[in-house]
Amino acid sequence: MEKEIVTLDKGTTCTAWNYSGQRLAAGSDNGTLAIYSPTDPASSVFTCISTFKVEETGILKVVWVPPEFGDAVACISSDGTLSLWEEIVEDDILLWNLCKRFDRSTSAVLDIQFGVFTTSLKLVAAYSDGQVKVFGLLDPLDLMNWQLQAEFQNVIESVSKSSKASCLSATVSWNPQRGEFQQLSFVLGFNSDILQLNSSKVWEFDQDHQRWLPVAELALPEDKGDQVFAVAWAPNIGRPYEVIAVATSKGISIWHIASNPDPSGRLSVERVALLSGHNGEVWQMEWDMSGMTLATTGSDGVVKLWQSNLNGAWHEQALFEPTA
Repeated sequence: MEKEIVTLDKGTTCTAWNYSGQRLAAGSDNGTLAIYSPTDPASSVFTCISTFKVEETGILKVVWVPPEFGDAVACISSDGTLSLWEEIVEDDILLWNLCKRFDRSTSAVLDIQFGVFTTSLKLVAAYSDGQVKVFGLLDPLDLMNWQLQAEFQNVIESVSKSSKASCLSATVSWNPQRGEFQQLSFVLGFNSDILQLNSSKVWEFDQDHQRWLPVAELALPEDKGDQVFAVAWAPNIGRPYEVIAVATSKGISIWHIASNPDPSGRLSVERVALLSGHNGEVWQMEWDMSGMTLATTGSDGVVKLWQSNLNGAWHEQALFEPTA
């Protein structure tokens, strides 16, 4: 028997789940963010515990800050503005305070994700002009204090500055591993009019030279110009390789990426599956905590779960269709 656990307000445009705090953040088309939580620890029914105005325009995406850095969310508004909000206690009342509104300059923020490296917090942001910016939190106890640490394009070879990109969307996913000796890395793809920007590329931080380098490209030669709609880096529970899912108009590709680079510093890649089954664009993909099951959804309103069998063959495990 199905049980409704939360009712979202009309006009809700995006949501984000906080695994640590068991809370749900929901953005709306009027610029309001709502926070939902269970009514009591034993209940699975969520109610709204806080609402606050983020922008006058709608909210396109909300992302929780990793829990070790506090109770905070980042919001991307429909005008491309990125803001960071933190929950504080004032006179025994929970309030949400604006920590930082990032400079938008002349381009809009399309996607952002947080990454944790040892005790430091990073933020990667992809912009509508095809630029990628990496920010670092200078003080782990102060979410206001960010520094721009790198800016580059999502290309193997540099693109002419005269070729100004127009990007409809971008998608970012950090390597979820947090080991002490794990290299800081993420995968990034664009949906743009510049073919070289689009293909998903794995970026890794070169500690020796203090710069970000593209170490892998997740596209077959004939597919490198395809627009990318979503990427998702799977958790690794002991595999000798990494697994990344990439969604384009041709389907959902599952890639295996070698852990050790070749002499040129590049990582070898292999596409092990091409999944199809959504009618229209894939909007979002999420791995489970074991990195064994992939959930996908898109413009058809269907949620699908994918798994591979013991022989490595991928198949559709479950399908959830919207109810009337």
